[in-house]
Amino acid sequence: MLFNSLEFAIFLPVVFLLYWFVFNRNVKWQNLFVVAASYLFYGWWDWRFLFLIAFTSLCSWGSGLLIDRYRPYRTAKIIHILNIALNLGILALFKYYNFFADSFARLFLHGDSDRVLLHLILPVGISFYTFQALSYSIDVYRKKLEPTRDIIQFFAFVSFFPQLVAGPIERATNLLPQFGKPRTFDYSQGVDGMRQILWGLFKKIAVADTCAVYVDHVFGNYETQNGTTLIIAAILFAIQIYGDFSGYSDIAIGTAKLFGIRLMRNFRNPYFSRDIAEFWRRWHISLTTWFRDYVYIPLGGSRVAKGKIIRNTFIIFLLSGFWHGANWTFIAWGAYHAILFLPLILTGKNRKYLNEVAEGKILPSLKETCQMILTFALVTIGWILFRADSISQAGHYIMLIPHLGVPYTEGLLTAAMLAAGMFVVEWLQRARQHGLDLESLKSHVLKFCIYYIIVIILFLVQKGAESFIYFQF
Repeated sequence: MLFNSLEFAIFLPVVFLLYWFVFNRNVKWQNLFVVAASYLFYGWWDWRFLFLIAFTSLCSWGSGLLIDRYRPYRTAKIIHILNIALNLGILALFKYYNFFADSFARLFLHGDSDRVLLHLILPVGISFYTFQALSYSIDVYRKKLEPTRDIIQFFAFVSFFPQLVAGPIERATNLLPQFGKPRTFDYSQGVDGMRQILWGLFKKIAVADTCAVYVDHVFGNYETQNGTTLIIAAILFAIQIYGDFSGYSDIAIGTAKLFGIRLMRNFRNPYFSRDIAEFWRRWHISLTTWFRDYVYIPLGGSRVAKGKIIRNTFIIFLLSGFWHGANWTFIAWGAYHAILFLPLILTGKNRKYLNEVAEGKILPSLKETCQMILTFALVTIGWILFRADSISQAGHYIMLIPHLGVPYTEGLLTAAMLAAGMFVVEWLQRARQHGLDLESLKSHVLKFCIYYIIVIILFLVQKGAESFIYFQF
């Protein structure tokens, strides 16, 4: 079920009303209803995938209890390792088996991959809920979290429908306790949630989907395009993937607020970053911090010899790339960002920019402007790798860029205007949680004018319920 579909427009108010007016007297019944609604939401794509998420949830819940029971004996460690292996094994089977099988066939079977490939459908959001379930068992093993004996509470944590399919990847330490206590409806939080949903829909429907029309045309025919068109398409893809993914996160976080649940922020205006390190503190924060806490720091982080710092940096960026999909382009994308990140971490400048850009000012300084443009340009080059079907295609795309000419313009003006509007709003609101965080705006008339303008734009540009990019990951 897509957030930008008619089905969800019916589903959400029905679930909201039942949640607060029928199942609100008892936490367990309310959690059970969350699980039922979430499984309906997820099963809308393919009901067979419900068995997979239920199995993943059951194994992680059970492993938490067994780890606690057999601690401090070696048995607890074995259970912990088996649970990680089982979860990652399921993920690898569905997402990566064909990639490795095809690579094996090319090397040893003369390209006859039909003998070894499995015709499996990739379950939507499997990478997201697998990592979320793993965070629970790892934190229990590390004694950062007490295991829950309430299986319904745990299933609600893993399957909570707003963030089930494309994040944020929540930590058990943040989300699980929220399902263990009574929730009361907060009107101001609900209103803010609706604003954030509206802003997320604008970013997805008005910006991302409009950019996608131009991007798909150019990338699909890049051999016949001139360099100017290729540059514009790369920039618009950078805007598309941001609008699409951060738009989903805004809708997810806003929807959760309607149910008295607070999710972590997943994007903090990453294209206003002044270097690559700042970009990665602002882009897909839930995944970046997951790899930091569960992979990078256990490997020693940056408090080891420089050789190991280089190793650790490449490990997390290559894993981040591979997490996105079974294609060498994603691995190359991760390696590219590792190379950009290394000089900063080796010189101790990776945490140079922790404050907001142009803090307390309307406009950035000339230095900050140049830094943001350079960072955006470097990130956009990486997005060419990310978007291409193969590394050779990405290389060919980049090689054609010097051949400048008159750009392809169909749909360009609309996409550019909507993208510019998004960035202007987010720049003015960069110190706030989202673009429509308008609590400080006193004029109710102006607020509703803004809402109506956005709704009108959505109706004018919508071409149907387009899927979200990160559903494939």
